[in-house]
Amino acid sequence: MKFGFDHYALDTRLRELRRDGDLVAMQPQVFDLLVHLLKHRDHVVSRDDLIALVWDGRIVSDSTLDSRINAARNAIGDSGKEQRLIRTIPRKGLRFIGAVDEQVNGFHLAAAPAEIVAERAPPPLSLPDRPAIVVLPFNNMSGDQDQEYFSDGISEDIITALSKLRWFFVIARNSSFTYKGKAVHIKQVAAELGVRYVVEGSVRKSGDRVRITAQLNDTATGSHIWAEHYDRELVDVFAVQDEITDAIVTAIEPQIYAAENYLCCREFP
Repeated sequence: MKFGFDHYALDTRLRELRRDGDLVAMQPQVFDLLVHLLKHRDHVVSRDDLIALVWDGRIVSDSTLDSRINAARNAIGDSGKEQRLIRTIPRKGLRFIGAVDEQVNGFHLAAAPAEIVAERAPPPLSLPDRPAIVVLPFNNMSGDQDQEYFSDGISEDIITALSKLRWFFVIARNSSFTYKGKAVHIKQVAAELGVRYVVEGSVRKSGDRVRITAQLNDTATGSHIWAEHYDRELVDVFAVQDEITDAIVTAIEPQIYAAENYLCCREFP
């Protein structure tokens, strides 16, 4: 994906920002912050969204975030005083307001100010009449790429098991795995896939032991409904996957059932 604005060209594949052809030096986090503002220029991006997208939800001080925002502005010839391209919306967040020429896979999207992009942006998907849930690819935190098959296998098995519960609407693997390796906010996932619930987790392996963490999130409130971790000996990989999958699905089903009943009671007293 490439973005052209003012005298600048940003290439997400090469991770380069150039001004009139000259390379502009940027820290990786500053580059990612600018990319996210460009991609989401159809709406105001909150500080919490930036932390979730750029820092993967890790705790970040206000001064650190402010310094990265100022660095992004400086890189594109903007400032907190002028705000020609990146505008601060008081108590709301930030928004990229400049006209952008966007290319996706070599195809041009018409240059347009952010206001026009917002008008033609597709509306979020509507929720189905059943609880909609997506299982995001579990993160492999072992530092060993050979363990990807295990973390992916856990995710796939949970998707399959939840799909057998007919009162769930489960997003297919081909859609959920498009987020693999990406830092995305659960509200972005909810808007793009039309889901209320998101399952995410991680896998860590040390020697012959493995720890799997999982959590169920409500995208409407941004809260955790349930979270748990499991420690197991890796004697039989498939047996461990089956055991953990059964444990997670058994825990998730009543949690969503209770949440849905609570919603019904609030809407129809």
